[in-house]
Amino acid sequence: MSLQNPKVFFITPPFTQLNTPYPATAYLKGFLNTQGLSSYQADLGLEVILELFSKDGLKQLFAHIEGAGKQLNTNGARMLRLKQSYIRTIDPVISFLHDKNPTLAHVIAEQNYLPEASRFQQVTDLEWAFGSMGVRDKARHLATLYLEDISDLIIDAVDPHFGFSRYAERLGRSASSFHELNQALQAPQTYIDELLVKILEDKIQQEKPDLVAITAPFPGNLYSALRCGQWIKKQHPHIQIALGGGYANTELRSLQEPRVFEFVDFITLDDGETPLINLLEHIRGDRDLKNLKRTFCCIDGIVTYQNGSKDPDVKQKDVGIPDYMDLALDKYLSVIEIANPMHRLWSDGRWNKLTLAHGCYWGKCTFCDISLDYIKNYESTTAPMLVDRIDAMIKQTGNNGFHFVDEAAPPALMRDVALEIIRRDLTVVWWTNIRFEKSFTKDLCQLLVRSGCIAVSGGLEVASDRLLELIEKGVTVAQVAQVADHFTQAGILVHAYLMYGFPTQTTQETVDSLEVVRQLVENGVMHSGFWHQFALTAHSPVGLHPEAYQIQILNSKPGKFANNDLEHADPTGTDHSLFSGGLKKSLFNYMHGIGLEMPLQDWFDFKIPRTQIPKNYIARILSTKQEKLPKPNDKICWLGPTPTLGTTLQGKSLLKMSLGREDVELVVTEKLGMWLVDILASLSVGPNKTWTYDEFQKAFPQTGLGDFKNFWQGGIGEELREMGLLVV
Repeated sequence: MSLQNPKVFFITPPFTQLNTPYPATAYLKGFLNTQGLSSYQADLGLEVILELFSKDGLKQLFAHIEGAGKQLNTNGARMLRLKQSYIRTIDPVISFLHDKNPTLAHVIAEQNYLPEASRFQQVTDLEWAFGSMGVRDKARHLATLYLEDISDLIIDAVDPHFGFSRYAERLGRSASSFHELNQALQAPQTYIDELLVKILEDKIQQEKPDLVAITAPFPGNLYSALRCGQWIKKQHPHIQIALGGGYANTELRSLQEPRVFEFVDFITLDDGETPLINLLEHIRGDRDLKNLKRTFCCIDGIVTYQNGSKDPDVKQKDVGIPDYMDLALDKYLSVIEIANPMHRLWSDGRWNKLTLAHGCYWGKCTFCDISLDYIKNYESTTAPMLVDRIDAMIKQTGNNGFHFVDEAAPPALMRDVALEIIRRDLTVVWWTNIRFEKSFTKDLCQLLVRSGCIAVSGGLEVASDRLLELIEKGVTVAQVAQVADHFTQAGILVHAYLMYGFPTQTTQETVDSLEVVRQLVENGVMHSGFWHQFALTAHSPVGLHPEAYQIQILNSKPGKFANNDLEHADPTGTDHSLFSGGLKKSLFNYMHGIGLEMPLQDWFDFKIPRTQIPKNYIARILSTKQEKLPKPNDKICWLGPTPTLGTTLQGKSLLKMSLGREDVELVVTEKLGMWLVDILASLSVGPNKTWTYDEFQKAFPQTGLGDFKNFWQGGIGEELREMGLLVV
């Protein structure tokens, strides 16, 4: 039977994140809108959490635990004795985390309202960690610990795979064999599974879809994604099921396991727009199976990759505006897990997700999966189109916070988007991931902050020039320090991704990397960071050419299921995992201004070599002036206030400007003052044309004002640049 207009139901399965929707389904729903096709979406992770963490939900949970009669650990037994306190407080706490009950912060922060279990034993000094943030943030952190206590009880007594953002992650991570995951799926439904399928059944009955499209961005989504598919196949066998997302794109590219297709009908790779349209055409009866795009299916028990479609991928200009309709945007929970300021952005507050450009404009880092489509196929779009989408999403969601989820946001496009935001007089608050490249000048950072940028994260990685070159990061430690300084001077928070254990990295280099990080924090150019151990992936240059990095792959035979993470032997013989605790503990303290004077040895319980990095290494880099004259084609703009020309009592000309709380007056000649009033109005970001530095220089009067270079590098020029005359 052919269907004229197959209806799509997009699912984000448990669990991704509590504070904001994962954007994959919103992206695809927005694209289908451009095709005139109807769809519905649901974040089942959020809905399961809200069902579970409610007064009725906890009553049923505690009754289930008591009925099961399982022997609980000491912490779980204590929580069971406190069950009435949990039942009484859960609805007000969830309301508070919805930002709907702010006054509750006062009683939560006093720590005499919430029942407390083992998670609260971590709380040693909340004033130290949250004192500068205020009562409300302290209360949100305590409320988060309260939810994590309940989560621990669920793990102990109900479902060992439970987790707010990593449900059954162990089953999906690096699962070259499908056996263990399949065993879990063949077992009876867990308590959490039952909640999930109850909500899913309501959605299926309500929407009656022809295709259920499930996104599994992470290993922690895979189990519940397949649980959804399993239940749909049993209860509604006529509904087709497709799986896609980040997990499939990285882990399932060489899939040969037919048992997966007992749970889904199709698995698509990479950008989802064209594969989805082709699938809908197939369901409608208008396209043969062999003419699908980047799609696995199972034919007569054999996994087959179908890629006969001639349809191109959809250009970025045609993907449409992400559509968050159907999602309960006011029900996401604003939690604070830890005091790390960048991790707080990830978990606190609801952010509209948007991509500035597809792929990575750099695309060379040897540890990264640069051979995969989502990174290697770089495609940008225009700033006006992007800001059209930003404007539309603000109106749709009522939220002006944006997380640009690029692999690395292109500096030139960031500049143009910032100018467009300012030109339209929009209020936007945003953050993104970057490369610490030299394009991020002091002036560009000032422009970005004026457009609403509050934070950037970027890879410092190994913090060693030798290893940065081996990684082909395209930056040096000095360059990272200078660029980070530009961001921090502008008031933008800087978070660094840090790596240890890259092939051939020595113990000495690890110690020296920690010293570089210590000095970056000490000098105030890095606010936040996170260390992770190098992981070898099959689609990275290191994984594809291990001999070039002097490593030996230990599990070289691919499995039938997931194939991405690879084990390897490092030629140095260093056990890099030994450094994990000391690196993370030291950085946690550094971020709070603690231990910066301590010897590096004190963070480790084994002998390490002395650092070879000079104590003033970063300070010396930051003191080096990088003043360069602008290039002729650089853009120049005025972000300062409208100037007026007046006179002093002595008859001298004054250029007057009001900046926030202060008034600024510059003594100028009358001719220079008149020229500046006119030219700064022309340079203001608005409907006027964008000037180049060359055009600005040529507009400088040829007579009566002296040499342009003297003006630009003199006192008046410096004052104007401080107030908003930017070359970007």
